[in-house]
Amino acid sequence: MQQHIYYIKFALQFADMQIPELVNIFNRLVGNHGWSSMRAYHDQALLDEFKRRGIDTAAVAGRKPIAFAHPVRYDQFTNRLVPIS
Repeated sequence: MQQHIYYIKFALQFADMQIPELVNIFNRLVGNHGWSSMRAYHDQALLDEFKRRGIDTAAVAGRKPIAFAHPVRYDQFTNRLVPIS
């Protein structure tokens, strides 16, 4: 299946970023409950970029859609996103 043009735009943008920048983008979305198709493309591209880099996203994506309930930090030793309490 062909990806939507906006998903591709976000995916290319995220591919050029360092992990701390991606984490900052994630954390800026915490508590933002707004939703649109553009937001869906953005969020999926962000999650896919973490996964593309082999980063464990189970703490934020698990079996549900990505959750922006809590800020996260990147633990480089375990290569995963960890919620900040």
